[in-house]
Amino acid sequence: MTRRVKIFVFALLVFIFSCPVLSAKEKKANEDDRFASLIETIKPSIVAVGTYYFNDIPKASYLGTGFIIKGGKKLVTNFHVISGLIEKKRLSYLRIFHKNLPEKGVKVKIIAKDEFHDLAVLSHEGDILPALKIGDSSNVREGYRVVFTGYPIGFILGLNPTTHTGIISSIAPLIRPSPSARIINGELIRHLSKPYDIFQIDATAYPGNSGSPVCRISTGEVIGVINKVFVKGRKEHALTEPTGITYAIPSNFIKALEKSLQ
Repeated sequence: MTRRVKIFVFALLVFIFSCPVLSAKEKKANEDDRFASLIETIKPSIVAVGTYYFNDIPKASYLGTGFIIKGGKKLVTNFHVISGLIEKKRLSYLRIFHKNLPEKGVKVKIIAKDEFHDLAVLSHEGDILPALKIGDSSNVREGYRVVFTGYPIGFILGLNPTTHTGIISSIAPLIRPSPSARIINGELIRHLSKPYDIFQIDATAYPGNSGSPVCRISTGEVIGVINKVFVKGRKEHALTEPTGITYAIPSNFIKALEKSLQ
């Protein structure tokens, strides 16, 4: 071994042994800080979707969750969150609420909808809000750690979105053939003819979480949209006592809907 090589090896060893070695407790603390920072990044993009009308009691009502996407003037939610307003012709009352917006909320309008995948894109009249990045859901694997943030119990806790965490526990088709033909209706037949995979998450969501973004913990990107009502009605239609399983629509359907706006 030459003198030059010896010097190099000695310097390398000094560098390795002088580097601080984090304890398990320190690693856990760093992981907690990264997770806390992720939640801080997500929350400003979460909005409550509802209505405001001065003759209603209460004047403001809650329908579901939405999240801001690219550009800061558009948001995504579930179609079923706003479908009742469409049927009742009350879209002029549609608002989004956010702690940085006026108390009466901000007017929004529907600019794209995909009833089949239960998605809708809305545009709002307020100032630009922080946006979340939409990821590629085709690369998602079972076992990925995720978070979803929304308003599980509406305005009861004020405009303070709540975060839940879990993993992608299953990726499976939305519809499986029913054991009884008597409970297959026209809507189910339509989904049976064009099945698509959805994500199952091992964390509890509530009806108010509909429209919440599902983000990968490792990247912060949105890879799905929580859907508590629409999916369960089709996925669990054969069960006499539906479970509390949480489902999410893959984010690539959002990308497809966005392309329809171009």
